[in-house]
This record gives sequence, structure tokens and C-alpha cells, in this order.
Amino acid sequence: MRWQGRRESGNVEDRRGSGGTGMVVGGGLGTVIIAVIIYLLGGDPSSYIGTESDPGAASQTQTTNPQDDEAARFVKTTLASTEDIWTKVLAQQGEQYRPPILVLFRGSTQSGCGTASAAMGPFYCPGDKKLYIDLSFYDELHTRFNAPGDFAMAYVVAHEVAHYIQDEWGITDKVSQLRGRLSKVENNQLSVRLELQADFLAGVWAHYANQEKNYLEQGDIEEALRAANAIGDDRIQKQSRGYVVPDAFTHGTSAQRVYWFTKGFKTGDINQGDTFNSREDANLQ
Repeated sequence: MRWQGRRESGNVEDRRGSGGTGMVVGGGLGTVIIAVIIYLLGGDPSSYIGTESDPGAASQTQTTNPQDDEAARFVKTTLASTEDIWTKVLAQQGEQYRPPILVLFRGSTQSGCGTASAAMGPFYCPGDKKLYIDLSFYDELHTRFNAPGDFAMAYVVAHEVAHYIQDEWGITDKVSQLRGRLSKVENNQLSVRLELQADFLAGVWAHYANQEKNYLEQGDIEEALRAANAIGDDRIQKQSRGYVVPDAFTHGTSAQRVYWFTKGFKTGDINQGDTFNSREDANLQ
């Protein structure tokens, strides 16, 4: 990805050096399951994020290193690209784009949805309309999900920005209102459609980033597709449980996530991303 020397976003809160305390999420198998659920990128994390700190954990001062600083610059540059692209794309729809704030941290920090920790992975918090990224997730893409490469991380940033756009469009509120009237399985299905739309919008960003800014290099899209494939519900459940439970899906299968990102990238048309009413991906497993 050709990102060096490009504009970095100023809409970033860098909290990497602020330290943090440990957080109690649960114990034993419960901790593993909760961490896996939250690791599935995006959505409303308020149901999963704990707000209590571990009283026995001492604050630790964190320092940055050159590799971490380069990752931070990359995230800031990617965020700037999303700002440029979405300002132009939404203006064509008669909408004004007001860029969100992205919070960079290591370890843990406070969000409008509670305490954010490294175990949660990147997420968007509707409570304060900010994106949260622990830079250790960059390493996780390589070691845990086998999806290395800078564009894989760019896909993650674009996916969280997409959740912000959904919130601005009022889609997040509509989904939240419906959840109180639906069964658990129906709620999960609704969450899947929300996540797949975010994947589609991330693909739309990639379409214009390549078309207008010449960001992409050979192999970049493959990196994003590996990331989308690696974090499908089916792959995550297989890793953690050893088997797959489709009714428990909240983010879609690997094939569905790849399908919608690819559609967004190929079309660049935000009007083709109504994942809630489309079932063109119904047979993808």
C-alpha cells in the first residue's frame, strides 16, 4: 500500500503513553468466549465491555517504539484517506461528512461504552462516536488470523469508519430499537446484516482510494480478503469451539464478508449495499 508521505489525519487521540489498568472480563472459558466475540470487529460493544477495573492491577506507564510509531502513522494516514473519500462520496449524495475521532491505545483505556482493552480488538463506540484501536491488533492480524500486510489493517480501519457512517445514517439506532422485540437468533441475524454492510462500505472506500489516490499495490486486495476471511464467525467458532453454530453468528461467515467487501470494491456504489433486504449471499457458506 502506497501510504508513506501522504496526509495524516488530525482527528486522532493518541493515548498510547497514558498507561492503564487491568480489567476483569470473566474467568476461565467465559473469558475466552467473550474475548472471541468482541474480536469479531465492530458492532455495538456495549453489551460485552466491562466497566470495572481489576483493583489488584497497578497502572503501568507505556512507552512507544519506532515500529509502534510507524503503525500509528499508518493508521492516521488511512483515516485521512477515509476522510477524503467519504467527504467526496457523501457530498455527491447531498450529505456532509463529519469525520469521527479515532483513539489509539495500548493496553486499556476508557470509552463511552466502558473500559476498552487489548482483548477487544478494534471497535466503534456509538456512545461517544469514536473509533478505538489498540495497535497490538496489527500483530494479531499476523499471528492469530494469518492476515499480515498493511492493507489488511487498512480494511479494519475502514470497517470501523463504516460503523460510524451507519450510526450517522441512523441505521445503528434502528437496529438497536428492533433488538428489544426480537429473539436471540433474530438479533444475531440483524447483527450479521449490520456487519456485512460495514464490510461493503469498507470495500467502497477501497474502490475510491485506489481509483483516485492510487493507494493500492499488487496483493493489497488479497490482504484485505484474507483478513475478511479470517474473521468470519465460522472460522472464529471453529478455532475456539472446534465446531460451528450458525444461529450464534453475529458478523457473517468468511464467504459472506469476502463477498460484500468485494462487491463494494468492484462497484463503488453505496446504493448497492442494502445488506438488510438483500439475500444474494444466502447460499454462501
